[in-house]
Amino acid sequence: MASAKRFVVALEALLTALVLVAAVAVHFAGNSWGPYYTTMAGAEAVPSAAAPVAGASTGSYAWNCGRNERGHRNTANIVVTPGKPGPPHHLHDYVGNLGVRDLSTVADLAGQPTTCSNGDASTYFWAVLRLAEPGHNEHGGSPQVPASVTMKYYGNPRGPVLPMPRLLRVTVGDAYAHTNGGAQARARWTCSNTLERQTMKYPICDDGAAVVRIFDFPSCWDGRQLDSAKHREHVVFPITGGGCPVGTFAIPRLQITMTYAVPHGTRYLIDAFDDQDHDPATDHGFLVNLMPEARMVRVVNCLNQGQACDDTATGRTAP
Repeated sequence: MASAKRFVVALEALLTALVLVAAVAVHFAGNSWGPYYTTMAGAEAVPSAAAPVAGASTGSYAWNCGRNERGHRNTANIVVTPGKPGPPHHLHDYVGNLGVRDLSTVADLAGQPTTCSNGDASTYFWAVLRLAEPGHNEHGGSPQVPASVTMKYYGNPRGPVLPMPRLLRVTVGDAYAHTNGGAQARARWTCSNTLERQTMKYPICDDGAAVVRIFDFPSCWDGRQLDSAKHREHVVFPITGGGCPVGTFAIPRLQITMTYAVPHGTRYLIDAFDDQDHDPATDHGFLVNLMPEARMVRVVNCLNQGQACDDTATGRTAP
């Protein structure tokens, strides 16, 4: 009996030691990647959505603009620096409108073909993601094409939404968050097997799990301006509880979710300006709305009537 008890105690001690070793290994594996990477073990749980009130816009609208399989990339930012190319290392991926070039302005987009399934001629763009393997310079290797890009509009839990006006510019995140304090940072990352948790760092995903990158755009418009001095004052984020601040009106809330098949154990990074250290907090995205009026009416009706509408199956204009 005594020997059996000693065996049980020894086994429990061994199991405890193995758990501690595993925890230490995970800790040091994360730290060895540097301060911008983390395992998902300690990531924050995704907050519960605000409960909708009577008359809320509880529907959704999905469509397909591709994954940028065509490699439509350049250094332009038609919202912040229209008509001017950006630094050569800071590339943007584009889906939607195919008319954006290095010297483009918003006015150049009218009548251009689109990659979207529903005739949406809007442009959606964000900094490219690169692998950072041995032999690459500080900006990483070739841009990675997402394995998937999901486009979805949602309503507002406190009431109906209004249509987005044509040429409205909307910004999420801050390309200079590393040096300006990070108040506007909105980076959200996770892994395909831990979607209930998110982080503002680059996640180190399990073998076989995809890296997931999420943009949740602001959705409270001032009702007057298509753009503003800092490109974010005219469309702001909802307040606690999901409602819009006084003086603003709810519009469809865009969420873009991308997955990347990053090889297990490989570092990766977003293209960032030189003084931003490839900090994931600097992740950012933009949209310029050129969705046809009739299609925007459909989006708003789907949201306000509580319908889950899906136009992803429609053939894309320019695949």
